Amino acid sequence: MSDLKAHADLLRELHHGKLLVLPNAWDEASAELVVETGFPVVATSSAAVADVLGHPDGEQAPWREMFAAAARIARAVPVPVTVDAEAGYGLEPDRLVAELLEAGAAGCNLEDTDHRAGGLVDAAAHADFLARVRAAADAAGVPLVVNARIDTFLPPSGFCGPDRTAEAIRRGRLYRQAGADCVYPIGVSSADGLKRLVDGISGPVNGNSGAELDLGTLASLGVARVSYGPRFYRAGLPAMRTALEELRGQEGPGARASRG
Repeated sequence: MSDLKAHADLLRELHHGKLLVLPNAWDEASAELVVETGFPVVATSSAAVADVLGHPDGEQAPWREMFAAAARIARAVPVPVTVDAEAGYGLEPDRLVAELLEAGAAGCNLEDTDHRAGGLVDAAAHADFLARVRAAADAAGVPLVVNARIDTFLPPSGFCGPDRTAEAIRRGRLYRQAGADCVYPIGVSSADGLKRLVDGISGPVNGNSGAELDLGTLASLGVARVSYGPRFYRAGLPAMRTALEELRGQEGPGARASRG
């Protein structure tokens, strides 16, 4: 637990100062590669992990399998690991925190999408959930770094136009007051939009890179951290397809016929 507490303290500290870059991993090999290339933290991607396990994203994978995968990643690397725990899998906060700590997590993502009823969880109810997660982590003696994902910019949320930004700011402030260390308005693609959120929430904000949002721009906007979700995992599949097609082309028709 002392090592895990040190990892949580380091992860929290890295949210203040230089932009924290988090290339997301999905298994031990990808996590080890993140560390070998010099990144100080490993973040998991629920979409990539679920896909590797044979399930869709959105809490469709059994939560025990997701935590088992996170535990394998945490055991494989010497740096803090922050786990994409989706919306918490319906677990009570004390059970959720216990499972995260058992897996070796120093932090977690918790999103406000309601995967059972659809749309978003009521903001006040989600803030209460986050406050109970914070209390459970503090009681366990490991100050988990909680990154509260705000899903107002995702299509299923039901929000549109400027209402999305206003609601994201409202939720971000509530989540920070509840004890979240960082908030993550996923899906924001413009520099102006992200700047409004950083200024309006007034606390560490997680962003995504994009056409308008390279690392230099994100840093200049005051973003605390940037994550990539399943991007690197998904990029590997087209590269493999290209290599396989080239391999098939090199075989020639005679080689294919001889296999039969």
